[in-house]
Amino acid sequence: MSEERGAASELGRFAEPAMLVLVSLSDGPKHGYAIMTDVEAFAASSLGPGTLYAVLARLQAGGLIEPLESDDRRRPYRITAAGAAALSGQLAEMRRFLRIGRLRLRGASEGLDR
Repeated sequence: MSEERGAASELGRFAEPAMLVLVSLSDGPKHGYAIMTDVEAFAASSLGPGTLYAVLARLQAGGLIEPLESDDRRRPYRITAAGAAALSGQLAEMRRFLRIGRLRLRGASEGLDR
């Protein structure tokens, strides 16, 4: 098993919210509300506070993100090297899935032309 694949499996059963958080943090540290608004902007999907903070706790426990010191009540988080590897592994798996889907659709549409 490759290191990327091993790291990707750490995202667990609820990978989509974890992926959204990791993508959001991949361009720099953010606090919870900033993550929620960023996800809404790039994914047209929303994470409720309960889901977000459960995912943050799980990602932190898995060493995929880490909290930073804060001057106010908002706690920023940043992605770790392990988190970046997990995200990279998941994105590679999604590219493979996308490639297979496109090939199969092309084959199906060619069959419809006959």
